Amino acid sequence: MRRIKIIGYGTYLPENKIMFDDQVRYRCGKDVSMIDMAEAATKEALVSAGLTMKDIDLILYGGAVCAQLIPASATLLHERLAKGLGIPAFDVNSSCSSFITALDIASLYIEAGQYKNILVIGCDKASVGLNEEQKESYELFSDGAAAVIVTKSELSQGVVATLQKTYSEGAHATEIRGGGSLKPSYEFKEENLADYLFDMKGRAALFSMARYLPGVFNSFMEENHLSLDDIDLIIPHQASKALSMFMSRMNIPEGKYMDCVSQYGNMVSASVPFLLCKALKSGKIGEGSTVLLCGTAAGLTINLMLLQL
Repeated sequence: MRRIKIIGYGTYLPENKIMFDDQVRYRCGKDVSMIDMAEAATKEALVSAGLTMKDIDLILYGGAVCAQLIPASATLLHERLAKGLGIPAFDVNSSCSSFITALDIASLYIEAGQYKNILVIGCDKASVGLNEEQKESYELFSDGAAAVIVTKSELSQGVVATLQKTYSEGAHATEIRGGGSLKPSYEFKEENLADYLFDMKGRAALFSMARYLPGVFNSFMEENHLSLDDIDLIIPHQASKALSMFMSRMNIPEGKYMDCVSQYGNMVSASVPFLLCKALKSGKIGEGSTVLLCGTAAGLTINLMLLQL
């Protein structure tokens, strides 16, 4: 076990609420940036922890969408909150599972004794890249942010086990092709607009997840000698309205996992930490709880982390 504990947490949800039938989505206006969202979540986490940025030793910004290509989003957040302090800051991108990957990295740094207090963020503004002509994806995503502050624990709590797998057969099921070096921004034209917007092949993405997720989940449980009775709550990435179907196929009963797709949609890298914070705020989980974070992401990447709070 890597002994860490969450000492502060915060979230940000845009004020703009959109309804698609019975589905609620939250999306920022043009006047609210990703960095604004991350800043608000961080400030709440600092208050929750009773700390200031001077107490933070490292900033890890988990996100699938960058505020700008250079510098890192973590640097732009640093400019807002830690200018002049010299705190190291960098981005972590494993798409929708970026927060879990970043938390994994944070636990390794803390276990090694390199840093004491680490700020870990999950934040994305998905709405800027949505294609209105793709109804399935256009009506799925929300914007949002969540932040936690972790430090070393002297108790038997922290990261019990982790597993991350990538199956690149699904690399092009969900993607934005334009904007990077393969399709630079200067090549943009009206006729290739679709290359610069989010493109989801829903059936292919679901097929990849159905093919790999159950096996990875079962291997994780078996390797760590776990049963569902050992876990108080599973917090899965809110990938789509098919979440309950996948949980059922994996023999995970309702009540054992959080399904808030209808309330918030897919918040990309903010989905898992937002619901983690929500569960902590409501008292659904607390000190002593065993929580499984389950990330699924473009790639296809699958990310599992068992936490003892």
